[in-house]
Amino acid sequence: MSFEPLSLDDLELFQDDLDIDLIGENLDAITIDPTLPAEMSYTVTATDKGERLDKLVSNMRPDLSRGHVQRLIEEGNLTINGTIVKSGYKLREADLIHLIVPPPAPLAHLAPEAIPLDVVYSDDDIMVINKPAGLVVHPAPGHYSGTLVNALLYHVPNLNINGNIRPGIVHRLDKDTSGLLVVAKTDKALNSLIGQMKEQSTLKEYTVLVEGNVQPPAGIIDAPIGRDPKARKQMAVVRNGKPARTEYKVLAYFARHTLLMARLHTGRTHQIRVHFAYMGHPVTGDPVYGRRKPTLNLKRQFLHAALLGLALPSTGEYREFQAPLPPELEKALLEAQNFD
Repeated sequence: MSFEPLSLDDLELFQDDLDIDLIGENLDAITIDPTLPAEMSYTVTATDKGERLDKLVSNMRPDLSRGHVQRLIEEGNLTINGTIVKSGYKLREADLIHLIVPPPAPLAHLAPEAIPLDVVYSDDDIMVINKPAGLVVHPAPGHYSGTLVNALLYHVPNLNINGNIRPGIVHRLDKDTSGLLVVAKTDKALNSLIGQMKEQSTLKEYTVLVEGNVQPPAGIIDAPIGRDPKARKQMAVVRNGKPARTEYKVLAYFARHTLLMARLHTGRTHQIRVHFAYMGHPVTGDPVYGRRKPTLNLKRQFLHAALLGLALPSTGEYREFQAPLPPELEKALLEAQNFD
């Protein structure tokens, strides 16, 4: 089942990354694929003529978001014919693009913190964590404490992968989303997990409670997601957004809510929240894409990463991990069941 994307004009000014402090973690903006070259050149073809510089480069380098590319341009690390231009520069045939991707910032200014972690699985290569709601995954400018990364530096001594400021983080959960998240302890494991996610061989299933009764009881929402042109700090279904597919299955209907299983086939920022809001069934308790007046006594969105499947980097064995609903979501679910 596909839903017709919204028709929105003038999307060229979009940046694909978000303000991390305000909206949640955006992995695209800060993870550099170590398998891709740190320096590269490209000659613009007739097919590329007229394309925006930042858009073309972000399409060529999937590990770099539009916002990251724009910063590289501002810093002089992305040039046209040896000259610094603006992000919106319209490319001409035979233009020479030269890109340098600096290495990630070191970890020296990040301090280990004794933040408790619910470790579901751990070996020499990876750690699977059941993240509580309220825990930010990785640091952002001006906010270098109290995050999952700070906790990892404490629980995994000498953790330093590629000198990355967010060591081992290959996917993320929004601050107020709970559930399973895998982190790498070694460069080898990091590359393995990045490869699995690019090949979409990992399994990510979420338990979701949404407003209203969803019909049909199973389907796939296939609608591209990008920055909302009307609300800069939000995402939306937009015509020229990145492809996004969410599979779902109804688990139970209640008087005013629907309990769902949602499976991600892509990993766009706020994908589940945006897709169900687009359907007219926002995630219950979502303060950004949901209803202004909460229908349940819930202080966070009802979104929980319940199942994670992946191949262990050390052996290649496929494993699945599960995390039960946290108490606050169990309580909200009981309230939904008894809603008159």
